[in-house]
Parts: sequence; C-alpha cells; structure tokens
Amino acid sequence: MFRLLTAISILVVLFSCKKENKDYGLIANDPTIYHASVKALTDVIVHDIFSPPVASRIYAYASVAGYEGGRRIDSTCISLAGQIDHFAEVPAPEVGTAYCWPMVSTLAFLNTGKVLIFSEDSLQNAINRALDFYQKTGMPNDIFERSKSYAKVVSDHIIAWSAKDNYKQSRSYPKYSLQKDPATWQPTPPGYMDGIEPSWNKIRTMVMDSASQFKPEPPNVYNVKDKNSPFYKDMMETYLAVKNADKEQTEIANFWDCNPYKLNVTGHVMHATKKITPGGHWINIVAVAGKKANADFIKTIQSYALVSIALYDAFISCWDEKYRSNLVRPETVINENIDPEWLPMLQTPPFPEYTSGHSVASSSAAVIMTKLYGDNFAYDDDTEVEYGLPVRSFKSFYAAGDEASISRLYGGIHYRPAIENGVRQGKAIGELVVNAIKCKK
Repeated sequence: MFRLLTAISILVVLFSCKKENKDYGLIANDPTIYHASVKALTDVIVHDIFSPPVASRIYAYASVAGYEGGRRIDSTCISLAGQIDHFAEVPAPEVGTAYCWPMVSTLAFLNTGKVLIFSEDSLQNAINRALDFYQKTGMPNDIFERSKSYAKVVSDHIIAWSAKDNYKQSRSYPKYSLQKDPATWQPTPPGYMDGIEPSWNKIRTMVMDSASQFKPEPPNVYNVKDKNSPFYKDMMETYLAVKNADKEQTEIANFWDCNPYKLNVTGHVMHATKKITPGGHWINIVAVAGKKANADFIKTIQSYALVSIALYDAFISCWDEKYRSNLVRPETVINENIDPEWLPMLQTPPFPEYTSGHSVASSSAAVIMTKLYGDNFAYDDDTEVEYGLPVRSFKSFYAAGDEASISRLYGGIHYRPAIENGVRQGKAIGELVVNAIKCKK
C-alpha cells in the first residue's frame, strides 16, 4: 500500500509538473513533500533544543522562503515584499523559461532552515530526499537544475534579510540579572536555569511596528500579605488548581506542555527530555488542518507563512512584556508563602510569568487558521502522539487556543491574568497579520 501511494504521489507531480502556465511556471498541487520538509525542520528544532522564541524565528524565515519560492504557482499570488516593510522583493526568475515551482518552494524552505539550525547534516538529508523526489518525476534536466538554482537565489535572499534582524548581535547581550525584590522572577528548580532571551524584544518585528505595540495592562500588584488582594487570589487559584486537578485537566496540561527541555531528576541523576515548542505545535496543526482540508500547494505554503509570521511577532510581543513586568512564578511565591512542598504539575519554564507565551502564541495562530479554514473547523490533533500522549479533538482553532491557554493554569505555571491578557494580546497580533498581509491580488 505504501509503495502504491508513493507511486501515485509521484505520478501526480510528474503530470502536473509538465503542465506549463502562461508564465512558463510548472504547477503541482500535491504538498506532501512540503509537509514532510516542515516536519523535518521541526525534528531538528526539537533535537537542537531551540527555545520557543528562537524556534519561531526559524519557522518564520524558512516559511517566508517557501512561500516566495512557490507563490508563482498561482499568478494571483503576490510577494510579501513591501507588506513586510523591511523585506525587499526576491530577485525575479528568468523570463520565458520553465521552473518547477513546488520544487523551488520546498528547497527554498529547507535551504533557509538549514542555515538557521545547528544539525545541518540532518536537514541536508531532507534536502537530498526532496531532490530525489523531484528528480524522479521525470522533469527535463534543465528545468530541474534551473529550479534548484533559483531555490538558492530565494533562500540566499531570505538569509541575507534574516541577518539584519539583530539576532546575531543579541547573542552577546547581558544575561538576566537577578533582583532582590520578591515580586520579581527567580530561577526555579530543578535546573535553576538563567532567564531565556531577556533581550528578545530587541529582535526586529515583521508586522508589528514595535515590540511594545500590543503592550498589555500590567499584572496585578504583588501582595502576599493581604488575602483579599487580587494577586493573593491569583496565587491561591493556581495553588488549588494543581491540588484539585481532575483527570481531564491533567491531560490538558500535559498535552500542551510543549517544554523543549524538561529536566528529569532521579536521585542524583538528571537527564533531559526534548519536546516540541509551543510554536512548533501550531506549525503541526497547520499540517493537520491542511491535510484534512486537502489544501493545495499554494494554500499550504500560505498557511505556514502566515502562521509563522504571527508566531514570530507573538513571541517578541510576549517576551517584551515578560522582562518588563518581570513577575515571579507561582512555584517560587507559593513555596515561600503558602506551602514549601507544593509543586506545579508542569516544570516551570525559565523566564518571567507575565504574560503567558502559550496564550499569546496560540491565540495569534488561532486567528490566522480561522481566517484560512473557517470558524467551525473540527480536527484531531495528533501532534503529541510521538511524545507518548493521546490525540485530542477540537471543534475549532479558537477552542484549541483557549485550551492551550488555560492549560498553563492547570499546570501550575501561570496565574489567570497572564492567560486572559495573553489571549487578548495574541488575538490582536493575529488580527494585525490578517489585515496587513495579503497573499493574493
């Protein structure tokens, strides 16, 4: 059966790649190899243990490269150049010559991703598989070589653009400095890791005018003395949410954990478990939805690009607030003031509490996916199956986003205001992307 399906998919590309449009572009509607390439990049991101903000950057540039490389499949599709202010148009392909645009798109995505990760050999294997796949379609060698060469033009252009976003400079910025104020974030067990990406708000945005464009209202004022204060009530809600969690809430917390580097301690032995990032989870939802809807190649690359752009700006916006409010995590304040034996259900991430990264990122992605596939798009999310967790079903993308957000309360790593205000923050970013970026004339 597998061989039959493979043969059918190759025949689809074979015949569609021989169909020339008026711009001499070669069209293929089967996005199977593109989905596989995105999954290959995700696997490397997991292996290389990139933090959620850095992972969102990798997805964004690679997905923009994939879109720019393949948009000429449809003559009504337009470049993102100019729509993203600082993004200049990719050099045009030769006029009057034929290309296999799905091949250009796939290779541009992979070539760009390869530069942005550590395990280059792993992604080179994915590139080799893509080259082998397209070579077996039987396309003329000149089209194959021309498409391969133009994919490099696209990826080189995107890579040069990415080099100006201040990421490299930020690698040498100062680490987070601990403060004595008990209201401020402190490293948490078991790893007591430094605060991750304290200068991420200095990374160039894509659609937002600045990192602070969607600055949320401040968190509730720290107060552990007055039991009637909003902060004390927030703290107790999180404390009790973990103590009283039922089976469903526990499953929800674990399903959306998405901790790229969980430390497991047994006696004096410590080892890490690698998992997908929150952004990576939503990138996989793009694949799940696209396959269910039988989305063609152009809608597939459009979906990945728009969601990844929203995630990219979402993490910049969220991290801007995290290190501005610099709020202490529930684990620290509950252990010091309520119960020294209390533990959150999930391992506390190494950065300040407010706002919730899951809430901001998931809500921004849910807006994009709803715009693309509709408000009542039901689907089964199998993202976490490879990490030993069961499939969860959702009636809509907003329902998934809401569950991802509240999971952080069930898991004991956030207070409610970080979730609710994070949802508003993320939805505003998603709406901005939807209104600012048009993929068709």
